[in-house]
Amino acid sequence: MSNTATSTSAVEHSEAARAFLTDFRSMSTFGATAGGGVDRQAGTAADGQTRNWFRGLVEGHGFEVRYDAVGNQFALLELVPGAPYVALGSHLDSQPLGGRFDGAYGVLTAAHAAIRLQQVAEGAKFNIAVINWFNEEGCRFKPSMMGSSVFTGKLPADQVLQTTDPQGTTVREALESIGTIGDFSLDVAAYLEIHIEQGRSLENDGLTIGLVESTWGANKYEFVVHGEQAHTGATIIADRHDALLGASLLVAAARDIADEYSTEDHAVITSCGEFTVFPNSPVVVASRVNLLVDLRSTDPDVLATADAELHRRIAAIEQRASVSIERGAEHIWAAKAYDAAGMELAAASAETLGLSHGTVRTLAGHDSTNMKDIVPTIMLFVPSVEGISHNEKELTSDEDMLAGVDLFTELLGRVVRGEFV
Repeated sequence: MSNTATSTSAVEHSEAARAFLTDFRSMSTFGATAGGGVDRQAGTAADGQTRNWFRGLVEGHGFEVRYDAVGNQFALLELVPGAPYVALGSHLDSQPLGGRFDGAYGVLTAAHAAIRLQQVAEGAKFNIAVINWFNEEGCRFKPSMMGSSVFTGKLPADQVLQTTDPQGTTVREALESIGTIGDFSLDVAAYLEIHIEQGRSLENDGLTIGLVESTWGANKYEFVVHGEQAHTGATIIADRHDALLGASLLVAAARDIADEYSTEDHAVITSCGEFTVFPNSPVVVASRVNLLVDLRSTDPDVLATADAELHRRIAAIEQRASVSIERGAEHIWAAKAYDAAGMELAAASAETLGLSHGTVRTLAGHDSTNMKDIVPTIMLFVPSVEGISHNEKELTSDEDMLAGVDLFTELLGRVVRGEFV
């Protein structure tokens, strides 16, 4: 009798694993790129197609799908009528020429965990909401983590809806074009998210699961360097007000600061991920450059010192390049710990399943970065091969993906039975 039960359970697990991998491969066809990645920038046709595919998937399992004012997609599973909701999820949008796993793995894992739990929901005290957050990546519309920022009250919805992409399309217009905008709202009791690590630590340490203890602090700034357009051949160096030179010096200064202010205990990471030159002609000295510089660190004091140094250097750059530098919008989040009780519960779940695990920090921002500020939140990682991310070559093995689904299912079951909140 026990052998039969064990055999049946193994078959069911194998079928559930195959179902997840089949759905993951199907999901990855939307916005697929020649290099094996995806291009599903927020509010584009490819994003809309993926959202509609996801809606069909979950509605086929009895979920109800709703949208809020800024396009966050909620797949609702009622287990206990009238009970509060535990939220879980990530994002389906991607970077241009991004990977198949970033964000999308977390949304699909959340859905499959809820589907599995639906069959054994005895003792549940909470309902489940799987969320696909709008514009986590922030590449088409800035800032990143836009949908969860509105949900957590950090950005007003009206401001977000009026935000435009480089072609002048507003968020509202983009959402209306793909039909994923509504007026739904939901109070949640807790939040869970699983994501690929986007780093090497799990792979280097031979671990299957990362228990995220805290976020790094991050300061992101938009700068505009103002110069004066001139002829590259006829204008002597002394007469130039070269915005491109000024912007280049700012990028180099940020890198120097990373090298100078990192310590053995606390790293500083700086980067320039966006750089737009005007008029961008081969025979014209640039009149303007728009760029985004971000600084990150595990330690708030180190980050503050590095940040102050970056801004201190601006005056010298302005003088050397004979330009002016304007600071525009900013997006800042502080280093902050995740819920300790959540980490303990996740560790216990991993131990139950015999999965190796360890404590990690997240260098990247995630929607859980916002959610942890309003509700108890658990964040988990699975390994990324060679730490590659925001790249078509991004990869997590099937084995690691499935281990993450198993763990997330185990953890979600404990949470909805009241072991976390």
